[in-house]
Amino acid sequence: MRVLVLNPGSSSLKYHLHDTAATNPAAALLASGQVDWPPDERSSATRLHAAFEELNETLKNPGSTPPEAIGHRVVHGGEQFSTPVRITAEVISAIEGLSPLAPLHNPASIACIAAAAQHWPALPQVAVFDTAFHRSIPDFAARYAIPEDAYLAHPLRRYGFHGISVEMACRDTAAFLGVASLSAVVAHIGNGASVTAVRQGLSVDTSMGITPLEGLIMGTRSGDLDPSIVLLMQSGGATAAEVDDILNHRSGLLALAGTADMREIGAAALHGKPDAILALDMAAYRLAKYVAAYSMVVGRPDALVFTGGVGENSSLFRDRVVAWLGPLGLWLDEDLNTSAQEGTRKISAMGSAFPVLVVPSDEERAIAESTAALLAMAP
Repeated sequence: MRVLVLNPGSSSLKYHLHDTAATNPAAALLASGQVDWPPDERSSATRLHAAFEELNETLKNPGSTPPEAIGHRVVHGGEQFSTPVRITAEVISAIEGLSPLAPLHNPASIACIAAAAQHWPALPQVAVFDTAFHRSIPDFAARYAIPEDAYLAHPLRRYGFHGISVEMACRDTAAFLGVASLSAVVAHIGNGASVTAVRQGLSVDTSMGITPLEGLIMGTRSGDLDPSIVLLMQSGGATAAEVDDILNHRSGLLALAGTADMREIGAAALHGKPDAILALDMAAYRLAKYVAAYSMVVGRPDALVFTGGVGENSSLFRDRVVAWLGPLGLWLDEDLNTSAQEGTRKISAMGSAFPVLVVPSDEERAIAESTAALLAMAP
C-alpha cells in the first residue's frame, strides 16, 4: 500500500510517501520532503491548506504515484488511544480534547487531518500516536504522588512520548540481535530527548511525563527540576505563560551553552569552551543516571540503544554517556563509535556487559506500516 505520512510542525509540513509492499527499504520511499511557510499571522489551518496545494502539485508530477492512504503522527493520545485508529469525527473530537496536554502539536494535527480530507476526500486516514507505545507502563511507574482531587480534565500521569520511534527501534534491534522478546534501554536523543525502559517488548517506564518537558536535558527544555522553581518564578512576578516559555523554549542546552545544536556544542567542547563542556557533561550525566536506573527496571538488558538525530550522529555524546556506565560493565569501542558506517550497528567493546547499538530512527516507516496494517484488517 502507498501511504502518505504527514507530520505538521510550527513552520513546515513534513511528508513521506511509502510503499509498504516494497521489500527493499530504498525502493519503499517513493517521495519525501517538507513544505515550509514563513511565520505570519495566518491560522495554522490556512497555512496548511496552502502547503497541501503545493504538496498536491508535487505528487502530481509525471512519474509519481498517488497515495492510497494517509497516516498522521499525532503526539498525544492520552488514555483513550493505545493503538493506531482510523480517523473519524469521534477520533478528531478526542484528539481536540487532548489539546491542553499538547497545545503545540494536537491542534496542528487536527488542521492537517482536515486539510488532507479536503484534498483527498476518498482516501482513508489513520492516526498513529506518539504516546500509544507507553500505555503499558504500570500505574506505580506512571502515577504522580498528588491528591486525586487535584486531577483536572485529564488524569495527571506519565504518558511518555517518542513512542513511535522507540517501538520501531525495538523492532530493528530485536531483528539485529536475533531476539524474540527484547528487553532494552532505548535513548531517543534529538532536540527533544527521552529514554525508555523496555521489558519483553513493552514500555514499562519512560522519562517524559504528562508533557514532553519532564526527564532529560533537551535542546530548549529544562527536563527534571524542583517544582518549587516554578513557584519561585511566579512569586517573582512571572506569569504561567512566561514560565512555560522559559522551561520549554529558553532552557536546556540553549540556556547552558547559548545554542541548542549539539553539533555546535560538541565542537565548542573540543575547543575547551567551558559552557559547552558543562552543557555536554550535564546532558550526558542526566541520561547516564536514567540508563542505570532503567537497567535495574529492565533486569538484564539485551542492549542499550541510541536513536534520534543526536543519538545516531554524535559519537562524542555517546562516549560521554557510556563513560559514566563503567559500573554496569559497559564499554565502547572507539573505532566502532566514531565509524561513519550507516544503519543499525554495534559500537560497544568486546568485553561490554551487553551491546550498545546505534539504530537509525524511522518514524515515518513505522507510521506507514501501522497505517497499512490497520487498513488491511478493516472491512
